[in-house]
Amino acid sequence: QVQLVESGGGLVQAGGSLRLSCAASGSIFSINAMGWYRQAPGKQRELVADMTSTSSTNYADSVKGRFTISRDNAKNTVYLQMNSLQPEDTAVYYCSMTVVTRTVPKTTYAYWGQGTQVTVSS
Repeated sequence: QVQLVESGGGLVQAGGSLRLSCAASGSIFSINAMGWYRQAPGKQRELVADMTSTSSTNYADSVKGRFTISRDNAKNTVYLQMNSLQPEDTAVYYCSMTVVTRTVPKTTYAYWGQGTQVTVSS
């Protein structure tokens, strides 16, 4: 079993910054992709940014130049640095990791965090 725990959400004024963290624990052999998604009220969940095991990154057009994804493999943790936040960034942010579990046989599964609220006031 693998658990993802997110932290760092909150309320910030437009133009401000927040840093989200997501740490994985449990039966982990290795982690492939790590990513952040968000879901605003009445909208579908969308990709914000992701990073492969070789550190290749992908960003939504709406956050390019403002958000930065990074990972610490030793800590099984992914971060999302969010700068120049705007009211349209308000959403619940979820982390996701594709984990190869320490089981016999090994299995690969996508796990999700519980979500953290980010609210940007104008």
